[in-house]
Amino acid sequence: MTRYASVLRMPPENLARYSELHAAVWPGILAKITECNIRNYSIYHRGGWLFSYFEYVGDDYEADMAQMAADPLTQEWWDVCKPLQQPLEDRADGEWWAGMDELFHLD
Repeated sequence: MTRYASVLRMPPENLARYSELHAAVWPGILAKITECNIRNYSIYHRGGWLFSYFEYVGDDYEADMAQMAADPLTQEWWDVCKPLQQPLEDRADGEWWAGMDELFHLD
């Protein structure tokens, strides 16, 4: 299992809509997340920042993420959510949410 954390900005005027969407995530999106070996997925908000955390339990992260990205329903979900978000300018090529390095963990 590998832990992933990422961050991006949430403009205050978009928070209510984003929260509403995530209070009722489309069932097909939840199924695809699970199918692509993501578990224990959370998104947190504070002061204009979104923090995402999930655990990947598969064997081929790139393949699973490519499968998710190719899914038409996921693409539709992203088309709804992405305009509400503001990615960081210094994110890596190909990232929307900027990945974070783990500095400490205790089970």
